[in-house]
Amino acid sequence: MLSSTNLLSRTIKKKRHKKPKTKTRNKRQETKEDPVEQDELDEDTEGFNLKTSAPSNTYGVQPLGNLYFSSGSINSRNTGLGNLQILTDELVLDILGFLDGTQLGVLATVSKSFYVLTNHEPLWRNLVLDKLNGEFLFNGSWKCTYIAGIYPLFYVNGCSSLKVRDFYSDYLFQSWLCASLEMKPEWLERDNIVRKKGISVEEFVMNFEEPNKPVLLEGCIDNWVAMQKWDKDYLVSVCGDVKFAAGPVEMRLQEYFRYSDQVREERPLYLFDPKFAEKVPVLGSEYEVPLYFREDLFSVLGNERPDYRWVIIGPAGSGSSFHIDPNSTSAWNAVIKGSKKWVLFPPDVIPPGVYPSPDGAEVACPVSIMEWFMNFYGATKNLKRRPIECICKAGEVIFVPNGWWHLVINLEESIAITQNYVSRRNLLNVLDFLKRPNAGELVSGTRDRVNLHDKFENAVESTFPGTIDRLVQKAEEKKAQEKKPSFWDSVTDSHAGAFKFSF
Repeated sequence: MLSSTNLLSRTIKKKRHKKPKTKTRNKRQETKEDPVEQDELDEDTEGFNLKTSAPSNTYGVQPLGNLYFSSGSINSRNTGLGNLQILTDELVLDILGFLDGTQLGVLATVSKSFYVLTNHEPLWRNLVLDKLNGEFLFNGSWKCTYIAGIYPLFYVNGCSSLKVRDFYSDYLFQSWLCASLEMKPEWLERDNIVRKKGISVEEFVMNFEEPNKPVLLEGCIDNWVAMQKWDKDYLVSVCGDVKFAAGPVEMRLQEYFRYSDQVREERPLYLFDPKFAEKVPVLGSEYEVPLYFREDLFSVLGNERPDYRWVIIGPAGSGSSFHIDPNSTSAWNAVIKGSKKWVLFPPDVIPPGVYPSPDGAEVACPVSIMEWFMNFYGATKNLKRRPIECICKAGEVIFVPNGWWHLVINLEESIAITQNYVSRRNLLNVLDFLKRPNAGELVSGTRDRVNLHDKFENAVESTFPGTIDRLVQKAEEKKAQEKKPSFWDSVTDSHAGAFKFSF
């Protein structure tokens, strides 16, 4: 979570479009207590920019540090909560999460503090996703969507809100801030990934897949039908009524687009569907696996293979926080429309702000992608091993090697295809992963997690006899070769720094 120090030390500014000057820290009335004028904000090139489409800070919540600039020095948050003021905002909201919509509405009338807290959008988002289960039409905000969905005869044309003076909360302000900020230019500047066009499969295997290094490939999906056809209008015409997985629910595609066109929130729902080609076969026929990734040994399992391919659609700001791809597989990701910012760390470097559990079953990291950029991206400049970064644009494909940590954020509305796969170069890693003692927790994309290792190993051995033994032998030879001293090591006394002779 952002600290009040962080919020105070950073200036926020909103791009101008020939509009009157306004203060952008919040939408409260101009008062003598406001210590910073808009002209000063615009002069600070180190500040953040607010999106032109950013939602207003509806309830007037300010970062806690601003309390020190208030002449009254009273936080109405505390006075309105009474004895509950000792609880953190996060804990109060966790408690409010047990209430239904009616109870939240009643509690909102108790005090200004409860009014602000009970109108926190994630509370209403959870209610919509839980009660309506994907059967909803987004109506500008999650609260309005809930009211329209639960009480369809109740006319809702936007939910009005009241501004609350002198309400200070880092936690609530952060949620609005992360939904409203543009990506800073310095977050997009670093582009240190290797880019290749027209390389052979052999060169890809030798220089990237075998050594487990990322690469961005250009020009290898130019012949996809999807590259010419797939946009919002085409997809709606083909499968607008089809339900696709979006977060914890399934939504009709046309209704998801209605949501993504309007939403301005910290963590937008991300359409990420593993069965899209089965649901809409024509979509599966309009792309093909790039020639570099066509060896996929998981295919020997047929219909029992884990989930492996997804269509990915999301608005600007949506994406995936730091994770490692499932089942120790490698992956490729092809952008059809839009662009994506990638940040990748090798398997032995844990990204700043990310805390995996010892067994790898869970990962603790910042709530939103924007929060990670605000609080931790700067730390990557001081690392001995900096991350691999790039912006992957339409028509480009990124190879993500197994075990690499990666974060992805859409810089604009984007459509992409991704697949996870197992080649001979990665087969032994996958088999080792699948037979871990806690495989039941780690393995994903299949119902039979515990038995997947045996099924896969037997299927590979049946289809490609002797392959596993040859790969094991090759790995042992490589390991022995790495331990074997070179000629110069054998004739040099490492302790004395001089030659030694053995006759």
